Amino acid sequence: MTSAETTEAAEPTGAAGADGAAPGPGPRALSWQRRRASAARFWRAFRTHRAGVVGLAALVLFALVALTAPLTVGSDVASVTAAPGQPLQSPSGHFPLGTDQFGRDLLGLVIWGSRVSLLVGLLAAVLSVAIGAVIGITAGHFRGWYATVLMRVTDWFLVMPTLVLAIALATVLSRSLGTVVLAIGVTTWPTTARLVRAQTLAVESRPYIERAKALGGGHWHIMSRHVLPNVMPLVLAQTTLIISSAILAEATLAFLGLGDPTVVSWGGLLQDAREAGAVSSGDWWYLVPPGIAIAVVALAFTLCGRAVESVLNPRLGVSR
Repeated sequence: MTSAETTEAAEPTGAAGADGAAPGPGPRALSWQRRRASAARFWRAFRTHRAGVVGLAALVLFALVALTAPLTVGSDVASVTAAPGQPLQSPSGHFPLGTDQFGRDLLGLVIWGSRVSLLVGLLAAVLSVAIGAVIGITAGHFRGWYATVLMRVTDWFLVMPTLVLAIALATVLSRSLGTVVLAIGVTTWPTTARLVRAQTLAVESRPYIERAKALGGGHWHIMSRHVLPNVMPLVLAQTTLIISSAILAEATLAFLGLGDPTVVSWGGLLQDAREAGAVSSGDWWYLVPPGIAIAVVALAFTLCGRAVESVLNPRLGVSR
C-alpha cells in the first residue's frame, strides 16, 4: 500500500468520526430536545385533569373572541353618537343582549370589553408575580438584615387590605389602564414573595449550590442559573392563579369608577349599568352579560391554575 493510500485510509470519511460513528447533536440541539420532551410530558399530565382542560378551552375561546373583536364588531361599537338602537332596549333578534343606556349593542360591548379586561388582568398578574419573584429570590438568597427588612415589608402588605391599597393608588394617580395595572400589581405580590422565598431556601440548602459557591459562582450566577429554574414552575402556577384575581380587581376598580372612562371593559359596563339605575329598574340584560363573562374567565383561569399547580407539584394531590 502506498503512503497516499495509507493516509487516505486513516482519514475519516464524510461526517463520521475516527471510530466511524456520526457525531451526536450539539448542546443547543440537546437543550431543545429536552425542552420539547418536557413540554410533551407536561401536556400529557395536564390533559388528564378534566377541569383544567375545560378551563383552557374556555380561555382559548375568550382569547379568540378578544383577538378577533376588531373584525367581528369593530371599534365603532363603543361610539355613543353612532349608537344603532334606543336606550335600554330588551334583548331581541337585532340586539341579542339588548342595548345600554346610550343605545349601543351590549353584545358588541361585551366582546370589545374582553380585550381590556383580559389585557389588564394579564399585565397586572405578570407585574405582581415579577415583583414577588424578585423579592422572594433575593430575600431567600442573601438573608440577614436584607431579608428581614423585605419580609417585614411583605408582612405589612399582607395584613393591609389589598383592595383598599389599590383604591388608594388608583385615586392618587391619573385614571388610566396603566394606573389600574400598577395598582393591582404592586398590591398583590406578597403571597408570591413568601412562596418563592420558601422555595429558594429549600433550593439553596442542596449540595450542588454549595459546590457552585465553592467553584466561584457569584450571587447572580447562583440566583439565575440554579435558583430561578427551580422556582419557575411555582412562578408559572402562581401566575395563572393570580390572573383571575387581577381580572376581578380590575372589574372592581372599574365598577367603583376608578378605571379609564375612555375604554370599554366588563367592570366599566357594570359601572355604567349602576349609574343608569339598571338594578332598580330591572334591566337585567345590562348587568348579567358582563357579570357572567367576569365570573367565567376568573373560574377558567382558576381551573387552569389548579391543574398546572397539580402537574408541576404532584404532591399537592389536587383532584381531577
